[in-house]
Amino acid sequence: MKVTVENKKGLNKDLKVFIDKETMNSYMDEKYEEIKGSVNLKGFRPGKVPKEILKRQFGKAVFGEVLDKVLKETSTKALEEKKIKPAGQPKLDLKTYGEDKDLEYVLSVTELPKVDIKSLENIKFDEYKVKIDESETDKRIKEIAKNQPNFKEVSPDTKAKKGDLVSLDYKATVDGKDFKGSEGKNTQLTLGKDLFLKGFDEQLIGVKKDDEKIVEATLPENFPEKELVNKKAKFNCKILSVKQSEEVKIDDDFAKNLGAKDLKDLKTLISKQINDEYKNSLDQLAKNQILKEIEKIKIEQVPENLVEQEVKVLSQGMSDEEIKKNKKNFEEKAEARIKTGLILNEFGEKNQIKVTEQEIQAEVQKQLRMMPGQEKMVMDFYQKNPSALASLRGTVYEEKILNLIKEKGKPNKKEITKVEAEKILKEAHKHDHDHNHREEKKETEKKSSTTSSKEKKPATKVAKSKPVAKKRKKVSKK
Repeated sequence: MKVTVENKKGLNKDLKVFIDKETMNSYMDEKYEEIKGSVNLKGFRPGKVPKEILKRQFGKAVFGEVLDKVLKETSTKALEEKKIKPAGQPKLDLKTYGEDKDLEYVLSVTELPKVDIKSLENIKFDEYKVKIDESETDKRIKEIAKNQPNFKEVSPDTKAKKGDLVSLDYKATVDGKDFKGSEGKNTQLTLGKDLFLKGFDEQLIGVKKDDEKIVEATLPENFPEKELVNKKAKFNCKILSVKQSEEVKIDDDFAKNLGAKDLKDLKTLISKQINDEYKNSLDQLAKNQILKEIEKIKIEQVPENLVEQEVKVLSQGMSDEEIKKNKKNFEEKAEARIKTGLILNEFGEKNQIKVTEQEIQAEVQKQLRMMPGQEKMVMDFYQKNPSALASLRGTVYEEKILNLIKEKGKPNKKEITKVEAEKILKEAHKHDHDHNHREEKKETEKKSSTTSSKEKKPATKVAKSKPVAKKRKKVSKK
């Protein structure tokens, strides 16, 4: 195989690939030997059909398969030989081909630009450590205790009031008749929460242990027996107990019930939990700083075909007129996103960062935990959408790259209080909000300006302008 580089125009190159007919014939012979054992022709024993007969019968089909195989193998080798990383799928133009002929073709390729990532080794960013005051930990523990009511049974003559826990058996009827699901045993209701049937709780205020009480309530819209929906039911209730909540005592036993060794251990765990809550958000700010530094790295030329693909993503769902009007804006955003992606990709390759299937599944499980009750829907979505799973892989890959950049970088370490952390996060949120607002305002002004032009020139059709959200090109690799 002979490979020569021609027509260099920036990142665009043409590779002329030549394979002599002797090599092509050897591929053909190899294929005939492969099919010989499986061909059955009248008058010949299996595996004994002469090559000339095979050529007459299957020559065109065999050549088609061989040509496809050779093109795949040699085009890959040609790119490797010339150390070219293609940006997208190369275009192939056959010049000479055929049985018992040389093969010559031209591979038109857009090359990925050279990226200098040395500056990433010493990138600067702020790294925060939040110092949690003991009073903050105590406050959080008190909140936990408050949300874990401790009910104690009261004397039989004590009347139930709002906030008490009432246990009861009931038997219900509609128009004097029983119905499916009309009985309940040891049903527990916290009076005032109105979680059973609307207006049911308040009718139990004032009951005592062993009381019997008739409660009337309307069956809801989602009641399983559709013919009884919105019907008034009578509930014959037998009160089993009345319990009142007591303040939970914060001690070692309370801590053990929460999985800690003792109260001291619980305070340590809660302090770490609070710190982690702020750490995740502050770490994201650090990654945003890193990404801003990455944007400053120069790349001489970004592949036009990648920019075009990204513009299509940014302008998805828009009319041709809207795309034309916002073309320059889209191209700038697309170029910035592609540039960041190229730099992160280069760093990932140089440091041999890989994403395992276990890491992908861990990320899926993380999303499942964030959407309780919708686990099946999320799993079905990823199973039916390979592109969504590929996007998830890209997200994990990018996260691993940024984490490694942080490890190799030069952090400006700062210890701050919880109040200072909240202030930093609030300012960052306000900055992002203001930036998005400015982006939307620009789009609105463009629309307003175009609309004014429309009033002067009624013949010009104006499409509605849509604000474009600022997004970063995600790295999709490995």
